Amino acid sequence: MKFVIIFGPQAVGKMTVGQELEKITNLKLFHNHMTIELVSPYFSYGTPQGKRLVNLFRQEIFEEVAKSDLPGLIFTFVWAFDLEQDGEYIRQISELFTSHGGQVCYVELEADTSERLERNKSPHRLLHKPTKRDISWSERELLDTMKKYRLNSEPGEITHEHYIRIDNTHKSPAEVAQLIQERFNLQSEKRLT
Repeated sequence: MKFVIIFGPQAVGKMTVGQELEKITNLKLFHNHMTIELVSPYFSYGTPQGKRLVNLFRQEIFEEVAKSDLPGLIFTFVWAFDLEQDGEYIRQISELFTSHGGQVCYVELEADTSERLERNKSPHRLLHKPTKRDISWSERELLDTMKKYRLNSEPGEITHEHYIRIDNTHKSPAEVAQLIQERFNLQSEKRLT
């Protein structure tokens, strides 16, 4: 089993790259907003209740997938490197999959801020992430989060064996997915003929 964690700042393209990777491999995508959007009609993700429910749903899905016969999972996450609990969370979910014999692959995406601000407004993003549809709010959140947290690693900070860092400012999601597939030797999707 492969557990591919795609991380990077908001609007860097994690979900879209994950969707393209899902198309060319036999892995399923579980992007971070799937649980955020599920909970948000009741509790904002910023509330204690919202965070608890989002983490609960994610954990249950991870546990079931890790012990299943599925070929793997793609997960997206905004990792604040200066928050110890984010590093601990990545370590815990990684250990869950390795304890069941899985291989964990880290994919770090980075892109210029101007490109991310454009992607933040894309119809595709807004279709899948209703909580981001207030563009002025989501743009402000994107910029404020950049000031508050470090959302990409420092050179040499990640020493994980199965790791790739990609600047996708000028790369299409399909190109990035292809790089990931090749780097981690991810099995191609079986096609019916």
